[in-house]
Amino acid sequence: MIAKLLSKSIVSALAVLTFCVAATLPLAAEETFPSEPLTIQTADGKAHQFTAELATTDGQRQQGLMYRKTMAPTSGMLFDFGTDREVNMWMRNTLIPLDMLFIAKDGKIQHIHPNAVPHSESIISSNGAVRYVLELNGGAAKNLGIKRGDIVRSKQIGNAN
Repeated sequence: MIAKLLSKSIVSALAVLTFCVAATLPLAAEETFPSEPLTIQTADGKAHQFTAELATTDGQRQQGLMYRKTMAPTSGMLFDFGTDREVNMWMRNTLIPLDMLFIAKDGKIQHIHPNAVPHSESIISSNGAVRYVLELNGGAAKNLGIKRGDIVRSKQIGNAN
């Protein structure tokens, strides 16, 4: 009986110790993102100005806009995958709806996924090879008349005016 009670006490103590040690471990480092001006030129001749945070490393691309509660109307995040490829995104731990603009290496918008649903783990595909993805606030593309074929210009893309 005493051995059984002692065994339970040891297991409980180990569980508490494990929790205490885990609670003191540092959390994964939050990524920092440089930013730059970015312009979207629409077919009707309008130029929409944004400030885009750049996600160019694996860590930055993995974190993206996760846990952000808001984003300024003229802000966004430009993901650079370094080469043309099929890109799949999701909205895990993303708190705000986003428009995802899938962009070729020359800056031409190939596909737009409007109003991606916060927290959704559904895969959002580029529907073809792209190099970049620009995330804007949900509804921005429709509100500004941004469409497939429009051009995104930035220093990162290499086509800034």
